[in-house]
Amino acid sequence: MARETILVVDDEEDILNLVEYNLTKENYKVHCVETGEEALEAARSLHPDLMLLDLMLPGLDGLEVCKILKYSPETAKIPIIMLTAKGEESDIITGLEVGADDYISKPFSPKILLARVRAIMRRGAKVRQSDPKDIIRIHELVIDPGKHKVYLNNREIDLTYTEFHLLQLMAQRPGWVFSRYQIVDALRGEDYPVTERSVDVQVVGLRKKLGSAGKYVQTVRGVGYRLKE
Repeated sequence: MARETILVVDDEEDILNLVEYNLTKENYKVHCVETGEEALEAARSLHPDLMLLDLMLPGLDGLEVCKILKYSPETAKIPIIMLTAKGEESDIITGLEVGADDYISKPFSPKILLARVRAIMRRGAKVRQSDPKDIIRIHELVIDPGKHKVYLNNREIDLTYTEFHLLQLMAQRPGWVFSRYQIVDALRGEDYPVTERSVDVQVVGLRKKLGSAGKYVQTVRGVGYRLKE
């Protein structure tokens, strides 16, 4: 049974109560805070398995919180699902650009919330259960699923949760072209509402962090992306 810890950050009491009730019912350990400052403190002390972070917070907003957490080695690996009231593509893209792993637009149903949470947790479980033989070596890259680490010429590359799984997905089948929808199905699950831009943002971020090895992530115009054989 699930006992992962989830940190929920929202300044609306009714949202906090709704989320806490549904997650607790699924046997997750839930910790709720209402401000960005409290979110940073809780993330550093609890090291949660997942964070649900509202975009619009008083004082330090969700985007700034996400930036700070993703730029700190101590908290960079915490998966973050952004909660956005507007649901506009610009808000979604901004969240992904600062390192968020997923997003949910308000208002949302408890079923959608739980589906997204389970998808993130399943990905984490696969990492914990991986075998040393699963290590992928391609070009100058070494991808270690068990440790959730990527090395370029023996230097560790700091990737977000989603960037890591995107690279792993393509590296498992080098040369294979993945459409944007195949990428989303593999990383998020079926029937996930995807925009082309949201996938493109993740690829741009991955290429940038890979530096010289970013050239191996190739765009196949009109189709999707692949990792060069």
